[in-house]
Amino acid sequence: MTGGANRHYVLAAGGTGGHLLPAFALAAELERRGHHVALITDRRGAEIPGKPDFLPAHVLPAGRFGKNPLRWPGALRAVLEGRKMALRLFESFEPSAVVGFGGYPALPALLAATSAGVPSIVHEQNAVLGRVNRLLAGRVEAIATAYPEITRLKGRHADKVHLVGNPVRPAVLALREAEFPPLAEDGVLKVLVTGGSQGARVLSEVVPDGLAMLPPALRQRLQVTQQCRAEDIEAVRERYRGHDIPAELGTYFEDMAARLAGAHLFIGRAGASTIAELTAVGRPAILVPLPIATDDHQAANTREVTKAGGARMIRQDKFTPKELAKQIQVLAQDPRALANAAHAAWNCGRPDAAKDLADLVESFGGAEMMDVIRVGAGSARAGAQTAAAGQGTARGSLGKSTA
Repeated sequence: MTGGANRHYVLAAGGTGGHLLPAFALAAELERRGHHVALITDRRGAEIPGKPDFLPAHVLPAGRFGKNPLRWPGALRAVLEGRKMALRLFESFEPSAVVGFGGYPALPALLAATSAGVPSIVHEQNAVLGRVNRLLAGRVEAIATAYPEITRLKGRHADKVHLVGNPVRPAVLALREAEFPPLAEDGVLKVLVTGGSQGARVLSEVVPDGLAMLPPALRQRLQVTQQCRAEDIEAVRERYRGHDIPAELGTYFEDMAARLAGAHLFIGRAGASTIAELTAVGRPAILVPLPIATDDHQAANTREVTKAGGARMIRQDKFTPKELAKQIQVLAQDPRALANAAHAAWNCGRPDAAKDLADLVESFGGAEMMDVIRVGAGSARAGAQTAAAGQGTARGSLGKSTA
């Protein structure tokens, strides 16, 4: 086993940005501290944009256990094969700890860690403990969370919980100390609309008409930036043109951090990374959770920031132009109200998430426990009991390697 300041860590994550972005942030922080880091993921994750150049990615088989039980035997065989490959990697890499970020591709690596006696940690980005993290909660040494209230977390695991937050991109974190963009009563109101990496058709259908229903004095001040699906973009452009609302549309904006910096109001989905970035920067939002998200986790993600007054949540089945216009007026009619909501969102941010998660990871494999934000066992158990009352359960040679 490696020792001293220079140690080895394995990060394991599913192939989506929601799982991989915090893994990349942790990898960058551990590398900055002088450690060696490797990533285990699937093929999609190995090729995702934004992976640090120093981080080698190992592709392991990992079956997905869906609703069809006929596919479970094949999924189990894939997991066991991935576990064998992970064990071979551990023999040469000798990790001090393995950190899982959820998703089925993390499962083989975490099972291998248990078999090899390597300490393991899971990080949960959402306010609902994900399936893989639930499955392994009893085996891991620590559960790092992004929110103080986590559903589907059993009370007996409360002592393992560490509240660290959800790491965000450095370009976004750099905006945290900037002032909220000035907004005079007759000034331009900049609205940013995104629907995740693939866009969201419901936003394209509802947002232009909702903005058009605002009082003329407010509508005439709008300047919109909206991400759309390629197949929707011309229809959305025509809607904005018909409403005489200036709008810049695109399928992808490379300078999203800069656009977030200039925005006064965000409208979009409630993914974990989205909310982490909104609260890191301090931007008020109208959030429309994805209704098919597993365990309705996007709605759960909105709890903290909506309770604080930094955002408003509209369920998709209630997301109509009329309701959107109503909620925008509540937030944006008075510049002071918008600034107050921005400050409330900012107060929910956890800008030290990457550092705190790295401190927790370093506490395994020889280092002293560092300055980690810890949820007290009493409060965590209380949360677990509260959730349990409502749910019955309490409240994350080898395959192809790419550099």
